[in-house]
Formats: sequence, structure tokens, C-alpha cells
Amino acid sequence: MKTPFFALLLFAVASAPALAQKKAVVPEGASGTLPFSPGILAGGTLYVSGQIGTDPATGKLPESFEDEVRHTLENAGRIMKAAGYSFADAVSVQVYLTDMELFPRMNKVYSGYFPDPKPTRTTVGIAKLVGAAKIEITITAWKPEKK
Repeated sequence: MKTPFFALLLFAVASAPALAQKKAVVPEGASGTLPFSPGILAGGTLYVSGQIGTDPATGKLPESFEDEVRHTLENAGRIMKAAGYSFADAVSVQVYLTDMELFPRMNKVYSGYFPDPKPTRTTVGIAKLVGAAKIEITITAWKPEKK
């Protein structure tokens, strides 16, 4: 009698990840015509697509780099908020810069967004981003699933 119970238990544990749903997260006002989701919530993990610093109202990049960093983080923050997450839930951040000389300026703005414990971060210098963007940021956030 133990073998069928054990097999059923093993099947239930192995099937649990397959039962977890992934859900697109689209903040209010986001374009529905993009070929990707702004965010994906899978289990307790939120994956935020790369965001640049365009102003959601105008679609334009700000003139100052510091404002571009702020807009980039705020754009990511809107996606997190739509999923019920915040910067406090961030566990990993990837920053892409077209000029690594901008790193100290980015870091100064970035530092004001994430409370302790700060998420892990990778910063990479790249040749080009979409349009005239100088920065792109992706965020992975986590919190326990609600039962």
C-alpha cells in the first residue's frame, strides 16, 4: 500500500511547477502592440522586460542623463506596481549603458531607489540601444506566493 501512495506523492510534487501559471503584467497605458510582455509573473517571481527612459506621456527621452535614469527606473516601477511588487522586492537588476563613463552618474540616481538589502546587480557597457537611449534596465523581483 505504501508504493501507490509514494508514487502519487512523487507525481504531485513533480507536477507542482507545471501547475504554476505565468501571467503577463501590463501597466495601465502600456502599448498592447509590442511583441513581448512588459512583465511576466511566474510563481512568486516577476520578470520585468528591459525598460528605457522614455516619458510615457510623450514617448520622448529626457534631455539629461540623470532624468533618463529616473524615467527608466520609474517605467520599471510601474510594471512592478501593476503586479503588486515594489523596488523592495527586487532581487536582481541588469543595467545596460552605452557609455561606461556614465556609470557614476547612473549609480547616484539608482542608489535612491532600492532599499536594503540591495538587489544584486550587473552593469554592462554595450554599443547601442533602441533609438537614442543611453540606458536600459531589467529587474527580477520576488516575494512569497499568496496561498
